[in-house]
Amino acid sequence: MDRLQKAVDFYIRHQTTLNFSIVSLVTAASEHMFSSVVFKCPCNSDNLLYGYSFLLAPAFVLLLLGYMMNTRTWRLFTGTCSPEKHPQCCSWRSCVHFCQLFVPMTVKASVAPLTWIAVALLGANFYECAASGSNMTAHLFCKNKGNYSQEQMYKMPCDKELSAAMSSVCLSFHAQSQVIGWFLIAGIMTVALISTCVTHCCSPVSYLQFKFWKVYSKKEHKLFRIKGKEHAAKLAERNTNCFFEATDPAPFHIPSNEDWQKVSILYTFNSQEQYYSMLHKYVSTNRGKSTKFKEESQNLSGLEPVDEDQAKVSGL
Repeated sequence: MDRLQKAVDFYIRHQTTLNFSIVSLVTAASEHMFSSVVFKCPCNSDNLLYGYSFLLAPAFVLLLLGYMMNTRTWRLFTGTCSPEKHPQCCSWRSCVHFCQLFVPMTVKASVAPLTWIAVALLGANFYECAASGSNMTAHLFCKNKGNYSQEQMYKMPCDKELSAAMSSVCLSFHAQSQVIGWFLIAGIMTVALISTCVTHCCSPVSYLQFKFWKVYSKKEHKLFRIKGKEHAAKLAERNTNCFFEATDPAPFHIPSNEDWQKVSILYTFNSQEQYYSMLHKYVSTNRGKSTKFKEESQNLSGLEPVDEDQAKVSGL
């Protein structure tokens, strides 16, 4: 039992990293299956389109799925451009905050697509098929074409004997693909390291405070979901009972639309006001009735999808 609890605690502490690792492994396995079973190079003038379609189209689909399966996407877009918020929606400040939220979402959604492209390039099947169908690639990478025609270039991925004979003339498409793949992986890791260092250097909070913020955020979201389910169940029970028993409903407090908007707006950390979420700020400022709260709400309304996995710290 203790080992199980330790395993659960380890997963909770490294949830984001483990989730990314699982997504990458599943994507790599899917790419291997597609490359081995589904992919069949046509070995004609369609090589270029067919090869790059298998290389890039699945990556684009995975990117869209990454957006669709991220709850923050819908929390970000829901109600953002409603008629009531149209002036705020088009403001420059709102666009900046929108980008601050959308960029991290794109980074998370890009894990699977970039994994697909990197693994596919290391496998080289897609690139070899596409490169053999490109006149530009043939002229660029072939030092001496000899007597080989473009038709033979098309058939090279399907004919092992022809491919072996042409290897003395043309550079290996297989090697080119792997080099590009390794450069892509190195570039991704470099950008990830630099962006992580920059965001931590620009963080408005200390490392320990940020850890505390993450713990608070997770607990708040968990309790909010539990309390919301209980409140919704009680309201549904009251209304159902009144309908079937033909009785008048008892008083039941429900947060107003304005209250929901107040706890859903973008929260940016302010070192002079130590709040850890919009809900925290809402209950600490007389239910959001202070003048300062209203001024900030007018500028940022509708743009904060609070992250359910980790605290959002002004770009961190």
